[in-house]
Amino acid sequence: MLIKSNPLDAAYALKLSKATYGKMLQNLFWATGYNVIGIPLAAGVAYPLGILLPPALAAVFMSVSTVVVSINAMLLRRVRLG
Repeated sequence: MLIKSNPLDAAYALKLSKATYGKMLQNLFWATGYNVIGIPLAAGVAYPLGILLPPALAAVFMSVSTVVVSINAMLLRRVRLG
């Protein structure tokens, strides 16, 4: 239960909501960075410049991206009041 009869629980809920918003922005940045950089490189956009990300490696990076976002979200458990 997030909020009980203790008034300090409301303060904790506000702190948790701010931390959640911060994590959301971090995860959005991470996922957008991967999609803006990794996917076009795997598609061969920079091939004329001699840069090509093999699709198999791009798939590994996508999996790592998912793990990083999940771990980052789980760090919200460390939010404490005070």
